[in-house]
This record gives sequence, C-alpha cells and structure tokens, in this order.
Amino acid sequence: MTKRLGETTYKETAFGVLPRSKLIPLEIEGIKRAWDYVLKYRQKRKLPFRPSFLKEVHKTGFRWIFPETGGKFRSVNVTVSQHQPPKFFEVHQYMEDFCRDLQERFRYLPTIDDPKFFNTLIELLSWAHHRFLWIHPFQDYNGRIGRLLINIILLNMDLPPIELQVETTARRKKYVQALQAADHGNYELLKNIVRASMNEAAQSV
Repeated sequence: MTKRLGETTYKETAFGVLPRSKLIPLEIEGIKRAWDYVLKYRQKRKLPFRPSFLKEVHKTGFRWIFPETGGKFRSVNVTVSQHQPPKFFEVHQYMEDFCRDLQERFRYLPTIDDPKFFNTLIELLSWAHHRFLWIHPFQDYNGRIGRLLINIILLNMDLPPIELQVETTARRKKYVQALQAADHGNYELLKNIVRASMNEAAQSV
C-alpha cells in the first residue's frame, strides 16, 4: 500500500485499514475505556494482580479497535529496539511469574508512615513497569498498559494516580533511555522519572 504524504504507518482495524493520524483518536478513547474499567472495578474490590485481569484491561481498551489481538497475549515473536522479549509461547508463564512476584513484593511494602515507604514504593513501581514492558505480553499498547499498571498498584493503596511524562520528544527520549538502562539492571533513571511524576501528582492534590 502506498503511503500518503505525512503518513508513516497503516494498521488493519475493525474500521478498515487506517493511517496513524486516524488511529490516534481511537487509541485515546481506548485508554479512556480501559481506565474507566479499572476505576469501576476498584469501586467494588481490590484490583487483582493476575494475567487474566491485565488481559481484560487490554481487551476493554482495544478489542473494539483490534478484534484479533485486543485482550490476547501476542502470538508472534517481536523485537523492541535493541531488546528481544521472550518468545511468544513463553509469555503466559512469564506473566504468571511476574504477577506472583508483584503480589509478593506488594505484601512486603513498608507501611505508609515508615520513612522507607516512598523510596520502596518507587522501586516497586519502577520494577513492575519495566518488567511488564520487558515481557511485552501484548502485540500492541504495552507501554500504555504498563503505565496503567503503575496506577493499578497505586489505586490498591488508595494513593492518587500518576502520569509518566513521556509525550514530548525530549521526555520520550529520556524514558526510552531509562528503560534501556533498566534492561541492564540499572533502574536509577526510571526511578527518577517515577519519583518526579509522583511529586507532581502530590503537588496537584
């Protein structure tokens, strides 16, 4: 298919083959739907750290756009920049292990009045966000669901949600560099981004 001037990618959707410019508003609506689902669920009970729940969040946000892949773990191998995530047939087990690990780490967080609480929480959020992206369980929108995962953890603690600042070119570059450093075990840059976002959220309350 020939690209139009200014268009870079096309995707097959429930509404036909769409260029990036027409897909963006659908993606924004998809994230809103996923977030609304999370908030409605949290009104009744704690948000579960389970693969099935994360798949449901992804499904709510994106199956109406991508019927074939929304809410399903990827069925293909992928490469993300310089990182090669686990093979597609390993994703389910990696996600099971990730969710169990997350539940265990969550249980051992210090209490909110402990001086170590804030830094330990930042470490947990940074680890969870990076690990989810490292696995790259879905075909698309792992970054958005990964950022939503941070707020799932915060909502379970009755803490305000945060928004990682990754939309501008400069901030996106810093974010990608932070994730790449975390790939090699260095979480400091990512923790700095999470810390800044938490401070910004606290100031706006």
